[in-house]
Amino acid sequence: MPAYWIAHVTITDPERYRGYQEIAPAAFARHGARFLARGGASEVLEGSAHERHVLIEFPDYATALACYRSDEYQEARTRRDGACQATVVIVDGLG
Repeated sequence: MPAYWIAHVTITDPERYRGYQEIAPAAFARHGARFLARGGASEVLEGSAHERHVLIEFPDYATALACYRSDEYQEARTRRDGACQATVVIVDGLG
């Protein structure tokens, strides 16, 4: 059953954030991720507003967690520290 990363991101330092964007895709690819939404038009109807919304599909919940916890992704994550405000949630899909 698929699982999803749901991320809401507001970039505060675009140059520093590029460091994240340069290496994070390799971690996603290694874990079979498929981007379903990344940026694009959006409207916040309830809750806090962020400028970007990202939805990434993984083969299953364990793989989504493994990607987040991987050394490769954690290196990417350190490159976005101080460059954005983000909320990331991993949720199990429906069977």
